Amino acid sequence: MKCTALIPVLLVLSILLSSCAQPTKGGIGAAGGAAGGALIGQAIGHNTEATLIGAAVGTMLGYMIGNEMDKYDREQLNHVYERGVSGQSNAWRNPDSGNQYQVTPQPAYSNPSTNQPCRQAEIQSVIDGKVETVYSTACRDRNGRWQLQK
Repeated sequence: MKCTALIPVLLVLSILLSSCAQPTKGGIGAAGGAAGGALIGQAIGHNTEATLIGAAVGTMLGYMIGNEMDKYDREQLNHVYERGVSGQSNAWRNPDSGNQYQVTPQPAYSNPSTNQPCRQAEIQSVIDGKVETVYSTACRDRNGRWQLQK
């Protein structure tokens, strides 16, 4: 394993270990994102490198969403996955945190391995003046709720 491949591993471990000391929304989101990302990475790449990359990406996305999105934002995001027009951006500003989000969903599709309806989306956020863009996938769970996959 190259030294550059260790960077995502160390990042994942540091976030996971810090979340053990004091459970926070960000730490919990990072842990869930790391686990989901690792599973997806392994399923796609069938090797250790793909698993580590998936875990790193999942950690960052999980941390961002867990740390920055509160219940209001998750409800808005769920609404976009449920009713958003493909290719059309939906934006909101959280009245409590002041964070801003713009989400552009893509057409729904059926996950070939689980037969769950899924959608991909581009999520652009402005948090403390910093703009970040991530790409996510959400699939419906057994209860009909959209759950982020990575």
